[in-house]
This record gives sequence, C-alpha cells and structure tokens, in this order.
Amino acid sequence: MPRQARIDAPGALQHVIIRGIEKKAIFKDNQDRNNFVKRLGNILLGTSTACYAWALIPNHAHLLLRSGLVPIATVMRRLLTGYAQQFNRRHHRHGQLFQNRYKSVLCEEDPYLLELVRYIHLNPLRSGFVRDLKELKFYRYAGHAVLMGSLYYEWQAKEYVLKLFGKTERQGRREYASFVTLGVNEGRRPELVGGGLLRSVGGWSTLKIRRLQGIRIKGDERILGSGDFVERVLKVANEDFEQRTRFKRQGYDLEVLLERVASYYKVDENSLRDGRKQREAVKARSVLCYLAVRKLRMSATEVALKLNITPSAVSKLAMRGQSVVPITGVEEFLIKC
Repeated sequence: MPRQARIDAPGALQHVIIRGIEKKAIFKDNQDRNNFVKRLGNILLGTSTACYAWALIPNHAHLLLRSGLVPIATVMRRLLTGYAQQFNRRHHRHGQLFQNRYKSVLCEEDPYLLELVRYIHLNPLRSGFVRDLKELKFYRYAGHAVLMGSLYYEWQAKEYVLKLFGKTERQGRREYASFVTLGVNEGRRPELVGGGLLRSVGGWSTLKIRRLQGIRIKGDERILGSGDFVERVLKVANEDFEQRTRFKRQGYDLEVLLERVASYYKVDENSLRDGRKQREAVKARSVLCYLAVRKLRMSATEVALKLNITPSAVSKLAMRGQSVVPITGVEEFLIKC
C-alpha cells in the first residue's frame, strides 16, 4: 500500500519520531548529541519553528514542534540530511542512518500537548538512560532540564509550556514538576506515538462503546485527535493540496509569481529584488515570500538567492505575508490570471 503524504500547515502541532535503521544508535556519544542539538537549534530559529519538548535516546529521538511557515518536511530534511552526513564522516561509515522516513503525527492541541510534553521528557527515564527524576533534571539532551531551569536553549519555547501550568514561571515550574512525577508510572503509552482511530479514542473498549451509542468517528494514521479535528485537518489539507497543484498546473515558478505579485500591487518588479522600503513594495515582497514558501514549496534559501536577501529574512517576510494574504485576496487574483 503506498504511503500517504504528510499533513502539515502553519501552526500545526507535530509529534516527530526519528529512529535509527535496524534500531542502531544514531548518537554514539555526547559529541554526536551536541552536533544534533546545535543543528536542530539553528534550523528551528531560522525557520521560526517552535519546539515544546524533545529528547535524545541512543537509537531514537522525539520532537514536539509547531510548524512555522516553513513546512516540517523541509525542517526535517535539513536537520536529518546534514546530521547523517556529519555522523557518517565522523564515524567512517556509509549508507542510511535513519529508519525509512521519520514519523510525524499532527496532534490536536488541547487534549494532547501537555501529555506529549510529559511523555517525551520521560523517555530518557523509561529507556533507562537516566536513573531517576533528579538525574533527568540535569540531563542535557532533553527539554525537561530547560523547563526545570537547569539548562537554557533559546530555541525551546519554555515560556509557552510553563504558562500552561501557572501564572508565574516559578508556579509553572512547580506544577509542571508535579505533573511529570505523576506520569512516571504510566508506562510507554502507545496511544501517544501515533494517530489513527484506535489511538485517538483510547483503544478498542472505548471505540466499541462509541459504536454501540451510534457514534461514528473519523480516523487517520497521520492525525491524533477527535473525529471532528481529523475531519477539519483533512479538509484544510485537501484545499491546500488543490491550490498548490492549481498553481503548478498554471505554470507558476518564482519568476512568474514575482511578475504577477508585482502586477497585483502595482509596483516595479525590481522593487521586489532590491529591498526598497516603500510600503507597497514591502507588502508585496512579504506576500511573494509567503506564496513561494507555502504554495510553491520552495526553500527559504532558494527564495533568498532570487531576492538578494538572507534566508532568515525570507522566513520573517513570509510570516508577515501570512497575515496579509487572506485579507488582500491576492491568491484568488493569481489563480484567475
């Protein structure tokens, strides 16, 4: 059966699981772990991708991310390709490092975000890589130490998570620590590592009760959440796919897109390439970056080379363009061209 396309959208919560091929180690020592963490941090900051939880185990890793404008697939490709090359050079090996594709599950936030933060951060303890919660508090290769205040990474969104537990950082940290302690004896919780109908509803017994009640629930292996959530996500994903393919069928590439965005905003095409600060030129450049990254699936680096700006500038402009596009109707204009 052919594998399904990944589902992603700006703002989507994604549980990403990376495993070594044949269950072999992808981190042999702290130098490997440090290399991975440094690369991860640079990519997350450069793509405005939020990270709420993460943990590195010798043969696998977990990440809880929220998509920015750069698709998670692009983020992970840059992270894993670069790390694998570095790992192979350092350890004088060749061939595949990771098991097939990484796994990513789009998750419904309200019921799952905090559970996933706890589950991911307890992985080093469950795997026997640390002995107890005291040691986990100072384990440098999981986000728990950041939330507990014994480690700091600029790219980890600790404030967002702690505010879900308390009004102040001190209160949030205390309540978070209690929450994690309660989860120590819960086991591996397979319902949190994948989507699908059974996992979303909590197993066969719950599903059977729902069916006896005449309740039919939509499920999808790529999504962890209620039936309504699954249906909403699939609807948006289908609409996004249809729009992307429509752009491609109409022959859009960056040059065509640049020409038509300039036409829509009535600005000179060169003003989008030379960094002019006029209001309409800045707005048009923001929309151009958004459409190129999200609709044409171009990397920030590709767009940056065409516009003579940096990749980080492309990401920032695309974030700004995201708020402009639904208001201006520029996408409808482009489709009609």
